[in-house]
Amino acid sequence: MSDTIYKIVPASLWQSARASGRFEGAAIDLADGYIHFSTAAQATETAAKHFAGQTDLLLIAIDGAALGKALVYEPSRGGQLFPHLYGALPFDAVLWEKALPLGDDGQHVFPEMN
Repeated sequence: MSDTIYKIVPASLWQSARASGRFEGAAIDLADGYIHFSTAAQATETAAKHFAGQTDLLLIAIDGAALGKALVYEPSRGGQLFPHLYGALPFDAVLWEKALPLGDDGQHVFPEMN
């Protein structure tokens, strides 16, 4: 299993977090008490289920190993194990940030994830 995990986030929220020096999550993350992430295999379904039709999104790649014990894999959608971060995301764990545009078919176009 790769240690890289992914977060889909509106660009404006990410830019605000970068400016403040702290990312504590989107509204759903704050409500649930942890930051939701996806593995590479889960990201496409996450985009379709939670971000359908949304533009101006970023895909953020994170080094899961750098998050230590605050990162927990827990059962969620269909019993799959999803990575959840209990705490703020340290920017030094971010590997890259890439645009997540909509394709002509209305589905998000993912960059290569590795």
